[in-house]
Amino acid sequence: MAGGALIALLALGAVIYAMTSGDGNRDGLSCAADEARLAGVEAHATGEVAALIVPKAPTRLPELAFVRDDGSPVSIADFNGKVVLLNLWATWCAPCRKEMPALDRLQATLGGEKFEVVAVNIDTNNADKARDFLEEIGVRDLPFYSDSSMKIFRDLRAFGRAFGMPTTVLIDEAGCELGTMAGPAEWDSRDALSLISAAVGAGN
Repeated sequence: MAGGALIALLALGAVIYAMTSGDGNRDGLSCAADEARLAGVEAHATGEVAALIVPKAPTRLPELAFVRDDGSPVSIADFNGKVVLLNLWATWCAPCRKEMPALDRLQATLGGEKFEVVAVNIDTNNADKARDFLEEIGVRDLPFYSDSSMKIFRDLRAFGRAFGMPTTVLIDEAGCELGTMAGPAEWDSRDALSLISAAVGAGN
């Protein structure tokens, strides 16, 4: 097995274990149970997005902070009221680079008042490299967010959700997790559009 595939497999296993083995250090962070919504999301996690792991119950995520392109602070709580697809990526991560155009197309297709793709770059030294990459591949609809400290990755890892790159978390309107994916996906595929539409529609 190739090294990259092995790392991805181990990361997926770690996420599955963390999401199915009790609450651990998440005491006090539980959301109001919505089993029907989770079941609906899980039913649409098929095909190109079959790797999405849905938790046993909605769980409020920790404070996840990063910065806008102008350097002003922002957190995932600022997106409350929308379903969010939070994606952590870096220019040194080949699968991240490959899926970025699809994430841009997903935002162009479904982004709006009820849904947003929030792609956070975690390169540690040169944000201009990430900006140049996005410009080079023609990204037009994704705002630029970053966290050069990688704290957002460490916080998600401590929460049992980030063990490799890319890491993508589907979040409901109240900041509660609906699912997490370790590794890339075809985010503009019919399967992904169906998944996101189901997540957004279930919150209405």
